[in-house]
Amino acid sequence: MSAIQDIPLQTITGEETTLGAYSGQVLLVVNVASKCGLTPQYAGLEKLHEQFRDRGFSVLGFPANDFLGQEPGTDEEIAEFCQSTYAVQFPMFSKIAVTGDDKHELYRELTAAVPHADGEPEKQRERLQGFGIPTTEEPEVLWNFEKFLVSRAGEVVGRFAPNLEPGDERLAAAVERELAG
Repeated sequence: MSAIQDIPLQTITGEETTLGAYSGQVLLVVNVASKCGLTPQYAGLEKLHEQFRDRGFSVLGFPANDFLGQEPGTDEEIAEFCQSTYAVQFPMFSKIAVTGDDKHELYRELTAAVPHADGEPEKQRERLQGFGIPTTEEPEVLWNFEKFLVSRAGEVVGRFAPNLEPGDERLAAAVERELAG
């Protein structure tokens, strides 16, 4: 197991766990929010999870309230929203911080391993700034729905901008490559 697989985590229902519980799987770690313009990506993430689940793949959702308070709910409220609105079946975790001084250890490791997101993070940054929204600088997570790809061996092998949709061919190709490897 890699160091990233040993980091203590808590499921959205309160159980203690680690990424080690998913050892041998390809993972897509995503910081999610229920009140964001990108929230409809939940549907695409669920579709991606369903598409590749039987081949050893899982999406893992980490709610975060780091960006304009777009995830204000409790873990219970978030779980209910995900189930009732998007029928989310992929594993969800307790709300964490993904940026700043209180950044969870998992996100410290993810951003250190892959400091630049593929896709078009510059377009997302410009769009946010166009609305007068301050943005983070790399290697920090830019916004909700940034995606990190973790290999079966627990290595961070990819990072995708928030505005890269879950159905994008670049993401599917990266998942396929890791599943084949």
